[in-house]
Amino acid sequence: MRTKEQWLEGIRKMKRNLYIAGEKVGRDDERLIPTTNVMGTTFEYASKPEYEDLVTATSHLTGEKINRFCHIHQNTDDLHKKQDMTRMLCQVVGGCIQRCMGIDASNAIYTVSYEADKENNGATAYHENFKRWLERFQSEDLVGCCAQTDVKGDRMKRPSEQPDPDSYVHVVERKSDGIVVRGCKLHISESAVADEILVVPTRALREADKDYAVSFAVPGDWDGVKQLLTIHNYRDREYFPKGFSAGSCDSYVVFDDVFVPWERVFLCGEYKHGGIVALLFALFHRHSYSGCKPALGDILLGTCALAADANGIAKAKHVTDKFAEIITVSELGYAAGFTASELGKPELYVPGVGVKPYGPGNYIPNSIFCNVGRCLTGEAVYHEMEILADISGGMPATFPYEGEFVNPEVKEFAKKYTTRSSTMSPENQAQLWRHIGDVACSAKGGISCFGALHGGGSPRMEKIAITSQYDIDSRREIVRKIAGMNKE
Repeated sequence: MRTKEQWLEGIRKMKRNLYIAGEKVGRDDERLIPTTNVMGTTFEYASKPEYEDLVTATSHLTGEKINRFCHIHQNTDDLHKKQDMTRMLCQVVGGCIQRCMGIDASNAIYTVSYEADKENNGATAYHENFKRWLERFQSEDLVGCCAQTDVKGDRMKRPSEQPDPDSYVHVVERKSDGIVVRGCKLHISESAVADEILVVPTRALREADKDYAVSFAVPGDWDGVKQLLTIHNYRDREYFPKGFSAGSCDSYVVFDDVFVPWERVFLCGEYKHGGIVALLFALFHRHSYSGCKPALGDILLGTCALAADANGIAKAKHVTDKFAEIITVSELGYAAGFTASELGKPELYVPGVGVKPYGPGNYIPNSIFCNVGRCLTGEAVYHEMEILADISGGMPATFPYEGEFVNPEVKEFAKKYTTRSSTMSPENQAQLWRHIGDVACSAKGGISCFGALHGGGSPRMEKIAITSQYDIDSRREIVRKIAGMNKE
């Protein structure tokens, strides 16, 4: 396994294909430091003996110890540990841990590539391609991201019906040694600092859409790949630094007639499987959210509790009621994820077919509970921010700049008139309000709310998954019997 320093050294040697505010930059750009602070934590904690069981695993391919973010789930315990690892690391960095896209995409592709080869009766070698890629991914402790969401163009038209065929990533040429792809994947978190970009389709596909049923992996600086970045960092601190400086980034990943050799191709034209890998990545990612969102709830609860302390209202009934709301949503989300792990099997719900054995034996979390937990916690995001605003009051929105606390002419006034609690030091109160201003009143804070709502799929998509898979008819029968109804 690598250290954080070895990973940083590796990505900083990559070709410059990142574009930020009109500049073409490399991975050593200082604006990416808060992002690499977060991702680097996944390497640091894997080397801590007290976290070894949680953050590392044993590869089922090689028998070697690997980072759990590179692992394929072999049993329910692996699913439980991924969820708990995610919650713990998100607590450390104060938000998204960023590396879950790689493990979720790897598990999805590993499963579907096997089924595609089986249906193709040996005519393709997608699964063997992926296993060879995976061995390197694990042994070199690489960071992966998942490029799924397409531009989509006219949302009422299917991929093959779009006026611009590049609205979805698609194959434009098949050669003896590989394929050429074109299009753009967007909102791709941390692809700028990933070693490898894993590409999967974004939706269910039909035969006419077969050129869009493509899955592959390429390095983040592969020829023809360009990344248009947005950076999400908190405001710079000059005098009163944060305890942990976290950041994130998203990319529009452009594939400009990119050549992909066959050994890096994991689906190409299998449109039925293209839709399933889209569904399966979303499922694994929603399972990750059952660790991530409870951690965000832990952080929000702690923030609200400290704000209540600073305002002297911690024991007020309406405040403790709000604490209970946050706890309830967080722990129900975790419980849903835990149940999804415990009920995990080498089975998948396939639309139009039902639940069936699927894949080469790796474990898939229960779909109903993944979607229930993700929907519940995702829809609560903005209400929870409302709770924080209610308990904090207006202080975080208008808190004086750092400079006013060091300027000899006004620093005493700044200190005096921003101090409320007699049981918390003025310095700690100031740091708290600065922190709440960052998470609730900054550009990054607003972007994080969008991510918490839409990441892994919007609540609308989860509701579709829940209602399409749940056995509603059996519940009708329960009530018919209770009510004494016949089956007319």
